Amino acid sequence: MIDDARIALACLDLTSLNDNDDVAAIDALCARAVSPHGKVAAVCVWPRFIRQARAALPREIAVAAVANFPFGVLDVERALADTGEIVDAGGDEVDLVLPWRAMLEGQAAEAAQLVAAVRKASIGKRLKLIIESGELPNAQTIRDACAIGLDSGVDFLKTSTGKTTHGASREAAQEMLGAIAAHPRGAAVGFKASGGIRTVADAAVYIHLARQRLGPGAAKPTRLRFGASALLDDIERVLAGGTAGAAPSAGY
Repeated sequence: MIDDARIALACLDLTSLNDNDDVAAIDALCARAVSPHGKVAAVCVWPRFIRQARAALPREIAVAAVANFPFGVLDVERALADTGEIVDAGGDEVDLVLPWRAMLEGQAAEAAQLVAAVRKASIGKRLKLIIESGELPNAQTIRDACAIGLDSGVDFLKTSTGKTTHGASREAAQEMLGAIAAHPRGAAVGFKASGGIRTVADAAVYIHLARQRLGPGAAKPTRLRFGASALLDDIERVLAGGTAGAAPSAGY
């Protein structure tokens, strides 16, 4: 459990994407990013808070921000505007929502064009594609969504926005990790679990799957991330030695 907690901390994208986020909330988020037990991999915020977060954090903690979030509309202009704001403000990572509804409605080519346009606009930045796996109806559509991202040159596939009913799941992760492992670019692509991950026990599921499908060296921030806010509470509880950590969340 302690080893899993250490990995989860090092791979954590500490996230705040609330509608009412303000300067004080982002200050508090950034203060938590440097914990007594180590630093998180990144903080993930709305684009308007990038400069504030970058000024508050040590350089080794990345600043991520979201684009086309949370609904994943098929609007290239909007997605590029979000991406441009992130790049211009000094963000390090872009978490882009795939137009997954459009893909399901037969517009996979148009969805892929949006992802490719954002990839071109974010060269030099780490691009994570959110496929909203919990809302996709079956394994084949998850694989189709993964293929769009992998073929477009994204750096990570991410499960969820955390804004829908269904977040990350073991089943979706298996499909996503399998798609990464089978792709010619797979050795350079990572996996991010987001949506409902609140405990070290939850995170351990994905640590195990990443090692199983991507190799024993995959449990590191360049290949594995967790998008969460509450997860840090349980990580710190485990690493402080106070308890054995919380039980897995519902669904795990």
